[in-house]
Amino acid sequence: MSTDPEAKSKLDTGVLAALAAVYLIWSSTYFVIHIVVEHMPPLLTAGIRFLVAGFILLILARGRGLAFPRRAAWLRALPIGLLLFVCGNGFVSIASSRISSGVIAVVCGMMPIWGAVLGPLFGTKATAREWLGLVAGFLGVAILAFGDELRADFLSTLLLLLAPLGWALGSLLVKKANLGEGMMGAATQTLSGGVLLTIVGLLRGESLVLPVPTSAVAALVYLIFFGSVIGFTAYNHLLVHARPALAMSYAYVNPVLAVLLGAWLGHESITLTTLAALALIVLAVLAIVTKPRPTPLTLRTT
Repeated sequence: MSTDPEAKSKLDTGVLAALAAVYLIWSSTYFVIHIVVEHMPPLLTAGIRFLVAGFILLILARGRGLAFPRRAAWLRALPIGLLLFVCGNGFVSIASSRISSGVIAVVCGMMPIWGAVLGPLFGTKATAREWLGLVAGFLGVAILAFGDELRADFLSTLLLLLAPLGWALGSLLVKKANLGEGMMGAATQTLSGGVLLTIVGLLRGESLVLPVPTSAVAALVYLIFFGSVIGFTAYNHLLVHARPALAMSYAYVNPVLAVLLGAWLGHESITLTTLAALALIVLAVLAIVTKPRPTPLTLRTT
């Protein structure tokens, strides 16, 4: 799954399209998850979401002629599914029943920080410019994250703080694991995560009580097709074809849009402190995504 390092430094059309997808779609999923967990069990619902999405990805991948993953690929996908889906998405789903969507999105903005810290363990080092962006983003996240709302429920806060760590570690493992080509790799991860979420949800004593409000069903459908099928395919593309800091930079954009969506749709408050933090987060994204132009006399490109 390795690619030319030089190619990873360029923002080609595929990378730009994938960035747009994870920036826009995943910014909305925090609020949509909040709608779902108001009426449905968090882990069991997340398991259903990723199982359905995984089967769709599997069918699409087979339709493109991609080979079905071997047993070894499924075994490699299990720890990744545990980190990305149970720890990452599952913990967020549990916290969403207690904490507002905007604050959750902001705390999840810590994920690239964990990615940079853990990156050297996987042979990837952040550049000085990326570290500058990571520091600015961390400051923005810190301003927003540690308010009164996070102190209201200890367990939800603990799970929420662990979620970006699990997502970052799982993302770095994806780059080293051969889980299948292109969309098939995304299907392998998603199905593994769906199975694990369902098992953990059942062990937790969760059950689906019918009837479910139409709004919750519509929200779940949105999460399946947009948040999972489209969003995760785009993210998997970034993990393979872009630097880790760029692939994870969506976590700085998501808080900005998620806070605005929370205020618009969920009537969550936006303070001057929030606006100041969001400004830092935008600067962090610019530091990571943009590259300085070479001087006219340079003989090499970066």
